Amino acid sequence: MPCTVPVNVHVKSTDTQTIGDLAARFGLPTHVLRHWETMGLLEPKRDGAGRRRYGDADLEQVAMILLAKDAGFALRDIRALMETDDPTDRTDILERHVAALTERIARATAAKELIEEGMRCPLPFAECPDARAKVAAYLPPAK
Repeated sequence: MPCTVPVNVHVKSTDTQTIGDLAARFGLPTHVLRHWETMGLLEPKRDGAGRRRYGDADLEQVAMILLAKDAGFALRDIRALMETDDPTDRTDILERHVAALTERIARATAAKELIEEGMRCPLPFAECPDARAKVAAYLPPAK
């Protein structure tokens, strides 16, 4: 499905916020925002005293970072996604991530099935035929 661009998506204006204000708004420790800055994910403006001041764009950037982290992206991949304008670079990163997610989903599905089989079996787990079959399949071959 093609990407759709929403119209008039704006966050309520916050003028500028301190690092403490922004961190509190997202429930984050301030050191996380500082780390993201060192990683090149955030570039807050500075006031006359050199203190970080975060505006609306920074607020949206933090939300984007958190959304990407929730999707399982590492910070280096988030930075790469945000830095590139080349669709090929973006596609490569996203395809690798989809492949990793597909593998994790398959492992999680297998784990869920094993647990559900154990819940259905009246025998101790180690004696359940389905569990024993999975254990046998998990054994490495003899050398």
